[in-house]
Amino acid sequence: MQYHHPQQQEEKPHVLNPMMNQHQLNSPQAPSFFLPLPFENNHQLPHPKRQNSGGRMEPISQMMPKLPFSDPGHHELFLRKQQQQQQQQHHLQQQQHFGFPPGLPPFLQQHHQGIQQNTLVGKKEDPGGGQQHELLDQLYKAAEMVGTGNFTHAQGILARLNQHQQLSPIGKPLYRAAFYFKEALQLSLGHNNVNNNLVTSHPIMPRTPTPFDVIFKMGAYKVFSEVSPLIQFINFTCNQAILESLEDADRIHIVDFDIGFGAQWASFMQELPRNRGITPSLKITAFASPSTHHPIELGLMQENLTQFANEIGISFELDVINFDSLDQQSCFSLPIFRASENEAIAVNFPVWAASGQPSALPSLLRLIKQLNPKIVVSLDRGSDRSDLSFPQHVLHALQSYINLFESLDAANVTSDALNKIERFLLQPKIESTVLGRLRGPDKMMPNWKTVFASSGFSPVPFSNFTETQAECVLKRAQVRGFHVEKRHAFLVLYWQGRELISASAWRC
Repeated sequence: MQYHHPQQQEEKPHVLNPMMNQHQLNSPQAPSFFLPLPFENNHQLPHPKRQNSGGRMEPISQMMPKLPFSDPGHHELFLRKQQQQQQQQHHLQQQQHFGFPPGLPPFLQQHHQGIQQNTLVGKKEDPGGGQQHELLDQLYKAAEMVGTGNFTHAQGILARLNQHQQLSPIGKPLYRAAFYFKEALQLSLGHNNVNNNLVTSHPIMPRTPTPFDVIFKMGAYKVFSEVSPLIQFINFTCNQAILESLEDADRIHIVDFDIGFGAQWASFMQELPRNRGITPSLKITAFASPSTHHPIELGLMQENLTQFANEIGISFELDVINFDSLDQQSCFSLPIFRASENEAIAVNFPVWAASGQPSALPSLLRLIKQLNPKIVVSLDRGSDRSDLSFPQHVLHALQSYINLFESLDAANVTSDALNKIERFLLQPKIESTVLGRLRGPDKMMPNWKTVFASSGFSPVPFSNFTETQAECVLKRAQVRGFHVEKRHAFLVLYWQGRELISASAWRC
């Protein structure tokens, strides 16, 4: 599939449907490349709750009452605020005593503190502790040099890190995650000619995927969805919020800034209500970048989604627009900004969709608001922080990926499968997180929640049914250690008490 540029006509060459050895979805008509959902009998997902769907079922959440929480009194609020101030002061004292790099997240501070304490008392539990301590310092310094444009010194630091014995895509989660962040920082230098202290800058762009990357990426995605509940948590949570918002719409238009392989929308099609004997039509407008989606990948996705829609009798249309060519002037000329009044629009806009162009987030949200969507669903993996300085942003993102890598290790997958998941799915996201921030403005921006609010969006709490559905997803996970919590209007997936991803819904 060719990318559709504004004011250009989309071309749709024939693409062979791949023969992949995969299980089927619960529906026997599901195309082979979509992901399996093999639930045991005692861990079945509750059927999605549909508004005005003829009363076929009652929400399971009614069988799981929750305890009411009263508002805290002024005295309790005062004590809590005082405790937070004491904790902040304690963290500052820790940073001074243990020599933390500025802005080191709490999880990495624990690594630092444990390393220092073992060294001070002569413990031998962590023989590589000194190396971890040095590694975090060196990564911070390298990011600091890259962020300030001191590419010569950054190159020297990264050259030393290349000699680090344990820094590789095989090993402990901290070393693997640090390796990929080191590679991303190195990639930023690859776009700068560093020679005799003379630096010539070039546009910073991620690696371009190849056809072989598409094959490995699809296989890695399948394994990832089987060993981790992360993808299913994302898909079911966002789909349920959209289903509840669109109610009895006959014409549904999804604007998606993170289309992936389209598996989310195959699941969505299955759950579209057939009200009054009428099946809603579905149109998807996907914004995708050539730096993340190869045309072959998009072609396979379109062919499989179209085939699946035909098999279950849904009118379906997919249009793909080049995200990199998106700007306000050309975007307003696109057909999606002249949507029919009878069309119900929902937007899928994860925070990382703007990680390649973080300064464009306010403009993108203004464009989305012009669509007057019924709902906007978003996701935050905690690694995209435009409100932090660049080196602090790198360390915070490193923490996020260490958490994710640890959860993958607990699934006991083969080292080869683990390497493919990290190399073909996660490494490109790390590169986008690092390189995208370098393309942004030097000054720090407000955090994304503030930008959403200032753009006129208000958070919408998820239903109790959606929360129950997410809990059912975790019950069938291969490993324990995951749990879901409501945090304000957000639904957050945790691993061992550390946040992996949060889902949110918004209206304007």
